[in-house]
Amino acid sequence: MKRYFLALFVFLFIATAYAQSKREQIKALKISFLTERLALTEKEAQEFWPVYNAYEEKTMHIKHKELRGIRREIREKLNTLTDMEAQALLNTLAEAQERLHQENKLLYAKLKDIIPAHKLLILKVAEEDFNRKLFEQYKRKRREQRPKD
Repeated sequence: MKRYFLALFVFLFIATAYAQSKREQIKALKISFLTERLALTEKEAQEFWPVYNAYEEKTMHIKHKELRGIRREIREKLNTLTDMEAQALLNTLAEAQERLHQENKLLYAKLKDIIPAHKLLILKVAEEDFNRKLFEQYKRKRREQRPKD
C-alpha cells in the first residue's frame, strides 16, 4: 500500500512539475514576444513589467480559478439546476467577468503613465497575436497527435 501511494505521489509530482514548466515556458515566450513587439526603453521596461506581471497574476486567478470553476459547475449541473441556482451562477459569472474587465481598465490606467498610448495599442494587438499563435500551435499539435485513419 505504501508503494502504491509513493508511486501515485511521484506521478502527481512529475505531472505537476511538467505542467508548471509548460506554463513557465509559455510565460517566458509571452514576455519575449511582448518585449520584441513593444520595443520598450530600459526605463519603460523597469516600470512596465511589475505592473503587467501583477495584472497577469490577478487575471490568471480570475480566469483559471473562478471562471473555470463556474463554467465547470454550469456544465455539470445544467440539467438539474433550479431557476434560483441558475440565477445565482449567472450572478457569480457576471461578477467574475466584471472583475476581469475592471482589471483590464486598471491595467491601462496604470500603463498610460508608463508607456505612450501608441504602445498600449501595440500591447493589445501583440497579446491577441500571441494568444492566436499559441492556439494555432495547440491545434497543430492536436492534429499531429490524432491517429490517422
